[in-house]
Amino acid sequence: MSTSFKIAVIGGGSLGFTRKLFADIVSVPELQAIEFALTDIDAHNLARVRELLDQIVATNDLPTVVSATTDRRAALDGARYVINCARVGGLEAYRSDIEIPLKYGIDQCVGDTICAGGILYGQRNVPALLDFCHDIRDVAEPDALLLNYANPMAINTWVAIDHGQVKTVGLCHGVQNGWRQIADALGADSKDEVDIFCTGINHQTWYTDIRLRGRRIGRDELVEALERHPEYGPQEKVRIDVLKRFGYYSTESNGHLSEYLPWYRKRGDDINRWIDLSDWIHGETGGYLRYCTETRHWFDEAFPDFLERARTPLDPSRRTDEHASHILEALETGRVYRGHFNVKNHGVITNLASDAVVESPGFVDRFGINMVSNVTLPPACAATCTASINVQRLAVDAAISGDIEQLKLAVLHDPLVGALCTPDEVWTMVDEMVVAQAQWLPQYAGEIESARKRLTRTTVQTRDWAGAARQPTRGIEELKRVRGRQNEQPLGQGVE
Repeated sequence: MSTSFKIAVIGGGSLGFTRKLFADIVSVPELQAIEFALTDIDAHNLARVRELLDQIVATNDLPTVVSATTDRRAALDGARYVINCARVGGLEAYRSDIEIPLKYGIDQCVGDTICAGGILYGQRNVPALLDFCHDIRDVAEPDALLLNYANPMAINTWVAIDHGQVKTVGLCHGVQNGWRQIADALGADSKDEVDIFCTGINHQTWYTDIRLRGRRIGRDELVEALERHPEYGPQEKVRIDVLKRFGYYSTESNGHLSEYLPWYRKRGDDINRWIDLSDWIHGETGGYLRYCTETRHWFDEAFPDFLERARTPLDPSRRTDEHASHILEALETGRVYRGHFNVKNHGVITNLASDAVVESPGFVDRFGINMVSNVTLPPACAATCTASINVQRLAVDAAISGDIEQLKLAVLHDPLVGALCTPDEVWTMVDEMVVAQAQWLPQYAGEIESARKRLTRTTVQTRDWAGAARQPTRGIEELKRVRGRQNEQPLGQGVE
């Protein structure tokens, strides 16, 4: 069967997310006669996800062709669109992103955007991403579009555009999640009753204009609505405090936002004041690591349920607000879509650096992604974003050059790291992280032995600390018991 075009998914072995993207895309009639090519380094997960998607195709009698291969170039060959969902280094590397910084007093909830963990995650991503981009330029359709879902979003998108030389847009669902939350707090029936303008950088995006049924909502009304809400009041203490002081609400979850700022996670005995342990996403120490580990445990256990659900016909009305399918629909059909996209700034936001990657509103049609330009952020929001942009720029330069001193400067300038660590501690911590992650950091191959020697001579004192709010990782049997009590998959909220 011939297909109209090909979509390749790097990191396609993700059971839930790949299934969601696929269901969204094939819910659009004009996007059904495609090849959906999955590639992943995990052959087992890849085979399971292909089986699931094949079942969706069969149930709905779709003309879609699903393919799966561990040969990335084969998957990319002839692709018009490439979706990147890869986690370079997997859980093994990610664990060190969380646990090594804890020895130096750095308590992260997620650690995948900036802070010590996010910066090192970016270092792992860059060599792999440059390989992806080389293959896209080499074998994909000319001018293929890379849709990057992988974190750290800004670093990945920055590298793919400037150094990978591939047309790229970064996509995240933080804006949509916060939008739903605001609508709920304000008593709207759905987020469709609330208009928003949201702008900034990924994971530090700000709702600068909120209108409920046409009426503009000010800071005090939003604070009151959030504080009186039975869930958001206790769960979103950092976000509400920032809203009170800055005047604007942030897209990002309580746990994420708390680790991008220098104020809320710098004293172990004070961290619990600002977080909530009802779910990992509200600030738990290493919460996303626990979530990902439990999800990995649950993969095979959950698969039969996913497969059974795939035997139910798709309902286009249940298409999600993940950007990918809506962008593809707009580009292929001309139907206009408005969303929030990560792109190089170049005048989109007037008071952020031109070379930065920003997240801001744009419109998509057959002519491409067209951003709203000449946006000005409120000064406090711009100041916070600028601090992160400076870290991102240093991190990108380090990852491209393999300069470990530049990498240490990037970590030193991170807001939370700088609030907690001395320069000597940063230098030693980065050496320890680079040695632990050497197999995923080819650009630092010439530095590893020197870093290892420095670690034998350091006088920096570390501690054995689990963090202020570490929770135990649940095994299969406990997850089954929780599922039995809740009658739902017991994995908490989805990826931010």
